[in-house]
Amino acid sequence: MIDDRDPDGPGSADEGLFGLAVDPDGAAVVVIPAPFQATASFRRGTRHGPAAVRLASVQVDLADRELGEPWRAGIAMLELPEAVLAWDRAAEAEALAVIAAGGPVSLELAAAAARVDAQSQRLNAWVARRAREVLDRGAIPAVLGGDHSVSFGAIAAAAERWPGLGILHIDAHADLRRAYEGFTWSHASIMYNALSRLPGISRLVQVGLRDLGRCELDYQAANPRRIRAHFDADIAWALAGGAGWRGLCERIIEPLPERVYVSFDIDGLDPSLCPSTGTPVPGGLSWGQACVLLRVLAESGRRIAGFDLCEVAPGEGPWEASWDAAVGARLLYKLAGWAIATA
Repeated sequence: MIDDRDPDGPGSADEGLFGLAVDPDGAAVVVIPAPFQATASFRRGTRHGPAAVRLASVQVDLADRELGEPWRAGIAMLELPEAVLAWDRAAEAEALAVIAAGGPVSLELAAAAARVDAQSQRLNAWVARRAREVLDRGAIPAVLGGDHSVSFGAIAAAAERWPGLGILHIDAHADLRRAYEGFTWSHASIMYNALSRLPGISRLVQVGLRDLGRCELDYQAANPRRIRAHFDADIAWALAGGAGWRGLCERIIEPLPERVYVSFDIDGLDPSLCPSTGTPVPGGLSWGQACVLLRVLAESGRRIAGFDLCEVAPGEGPWEASWDAAVGARLLYKLAGWAIATA
């Protein structure tokens, strides 16, 4: 049943995401929380992202100028999975030792890295099962991280359902490393894993990139048909020369097929909007630019098959007061609203 609350009244996180008492079985969008951060390589805290976003979501006004009232279609979030939290704590303890040593530089640390990868694969399978269940009900799966590694299972489920799927990837980083710090399933490898392991992915379009390794640039150059990269510096230069952002967005999404999975690392935004995220980088999309990009995608006639929002970290202090979570909750509502609009 879809919640019939007064949209102008106060919400409660005890009721559910955005203060809505919505049964996931009847929701148009089902959010799968994945509080996992084992491979985080700089700052930690994304394990708390799903809980913090849920708390902050009750302050989101549900009438949206662009979208109307997408909440009426039903947006639900599954309960925080205690099993995933346990997997993350076990994996993190071993991952920290590997990271501190500079990688798996001994047989003991190589074994520890392998155990971290095994826990990551366990998570991948769990997310994929949840995403398939959502797809089987005719709803749209959304993953709320956690670090960016957590979205693999949902991308896999969507690519199985719709071969030829495209990915719109908003991020400060390309995430195209074969492995990072000894972890195959690193947050820095999510797009490499998607492209190399999922034959159902036809095209990856990346937006906002500004921190890349040489190996990632080489991988992009070696795969020009599958990868289109839009670097932050190039976008800034085009805008400085008089280009319009809406027109740039239309060119950005042009290579994407009809079905698109949106993978949104919050550090793709200007870090003033996500100061506590794990690997903030100067530059990035403004709030308005991100909203225009999503609107152009939706109004192009393409259909959003699923999405994720990752790397939201609430930072220090009470989660209720977290700016990162407040931005994350509003971005989650925009992503869900545009996905519903394209269904």
